[in-house]
Amino acid sequence: MAAAQEERFTRQKHDSAYPAHAIDYVTGWRGGSLANVDYVAFYDKPFLKFERLLETYLAFAPRGFRSFRTAMPVWIKEKLFQKDLLRKKLAAQAPGIDWSDRLLFAEHHMSHAASAFYPSPFDEAVVLTLDGVGEWATTSVAIGQGADLQILKEIHFPHSLGLLYSAFTYYLGFKVNSGEYKVMGLAPYGSPKYKDLILENLLDLRDDGSFHLDQRYFNYCTGLEMTNGAFETLLGQPRRRPETDSLEPFHMDVAASVQAATEEAMLCLARALKREYGLPNLCLAGGVALNCVANGKLLRDGAFERIWVQPAAGDAGGAVGAAFSAHHQHLQQPRPARVSGSADGATGAADGMQRAHLGPAFEQGEIERRLQAAEARYEVLDEADLLAATARGLASGKAVGWFQGRMEFGPRALGARSILADPRAAEMQKILNLKVKFRESFRPFAPSVLRQHLPAWFQMDVDSPYMLLVGHVALERAREMSAAEAGLFGIDKLNVVRSEVPAVTHVDYTARLHTVDRHSQPRYRRLLELFHEATGCPMLVNTSFNIRSEPIVCTPEDAFRCFMGTDLDILVIGDCYLDKTAQDPSLARDYSGEFELD
Repeated sequence: MAAAQEERFTRQKHDSAYPAHAIDYVTGWRGGSLANVDYVAFYDKPFLKFERLLETYLAFAPRGFRSFRTAMPVWIKEKLFQKDLLRKKLAAQAPGIDWSDRLLFAEHHMSHAASAFYPSPFDEAVVLTLDGVGEWATTSVAIGQGADLQILKEIHFPHSLGLLYSAFTYYLGFKVNSGEYKVMGLAPYGSPKYKDLILENLLDLRDDGSFHLDQRYFNYCTGLEMTNGAFETLLGQPRRRPETDSLEPFHMDVAASVQAATEEAMLCLARALKREYGLPNLCLAGGVALNCVANGKLLRDGAFERIWVQPAAGDAGGAVGAAFSAHHQHLQQPRPARVSGSADGATGAADGMQRAHLGPAFEQGEIERRLQAAEARYEVLDEADLLAATARGLASGKAVGWFQGRMEFGPRALGARSILADPRAAEMQKILNLKVKFRESFRPFAPSVLRQHLPAWFQMDVDSPYMLLVGHVALERAREMSAAEAGLFGIDKLNVVRSEVPAVTHVDYTARLHTVDRHSQPRYRRLLELFHEATGCPMLVNTSFNIRSEPIVCTPEDAFRCFMGTDLDILVIGDCYLDKTAQDPSLARDYSGEFELD
């Protein structure tokens, strides 16, 4: 019915505080309240996690005392007594209820597995979860059948594909738990020169998909850093210093290498699971499942006929999984049937995530009141005029902030809180990165493409409603590089036009695809149709409506502030159309130095 992250309300990225605002929203959806809630489910078991921390510190003692001294006060004061903390917080929001009897705790990887299987369109599936670490598990394999879900295998800490990728994120000078996207985006600029070095020294990968990390090279068990001197010696260079050291071809090759090693591990796992269980469907969750490049290769590999990935595959989706686990496992409720079929190229059954449009929406009157309070200048247009004006602006090269309907749940903007642009413009990727998002120029953008036109433009013909699959540009849409262009290195590759839609074509001729079909937002789909009618191009650049290190916008005020602090040309909120040139210049903001690197 409803889902949202606390960060969207507080505007603090990765806000880990008690989610009072999100609880108010989801329980108040359609007139409800927290007092109407039968159960509250939490996505992991704190005592088991504390046990893992203690056993790890003891195993590595006396190393790690500095980390131990930092972690223990937080655990003893708050995390260890999570149930009591939650009971008190819930009682403050809804007094007079004994919340102790209504609190349920699911293990971390069961939460991930439940979030992947229960809302999936499959009656039966193998469920694979991969992340940094939960309580003990870093990887789990489950089988889902109807309302039954059983975890059969696990790989335990400290052996973790998620932590391996995060270690390289740290080594490359990016922020752990948010900069992993950068490593994935940087990888195509390099070549996987160090893949064998990783597989021979760091990651021992077995034929059955299991793996082992050599802890001599890592420091995450006991230290405050992810890697150590042995790691740097192995790779031959010290860790890149964030924001001060430039990105060199070496760093791009390292990114390509860890990406290739991760893909090989995921492919090995998937093939082994298909051999063992023989099922045609695979569900994925956990932070590693947000690696859409690896997901695309899993799909093309064909070990599994169909793949479904939870759109909020990281820990935010753990809340959804905990709720599903409570509903189907604790309360033993049946799963609903899924509706099959589509008239526009979509295949298979609909899933249970409502295209991830599960967040707050705003009525037109409220939008106007909020914009007036922000001193915004706007026109109110009927839908036909609104969409026509927006399509004209996009076709003329303008960047558009698009705010419609319910906010998305998960890390991807899917046509509700999006920045849109013309994918045919060769300079658009650089313009959006530097002048709107205030982030590194190398980071790629995704296309939103009308589902029925997908096979004509990309080498893929399956639904990708959550932007979690990467596919190659169709050969007939691609442009072959000259010998001089092919010989370029690193960031110099960025400005080479590779296809008819260069703004969404990455340097390896791929794109992170978001398909828009009849289940998607009707107004967004109609905008794509109008743009297609005007230009012959059935897609738009679609990136999240925010700047670096800021959460995706939630309210009309958030959107207007972002609009006035960036080089966006047009803002469309509900039926309101805002032109940047009509705004009061004194309301402009300098966002560029406000947020740290993500």
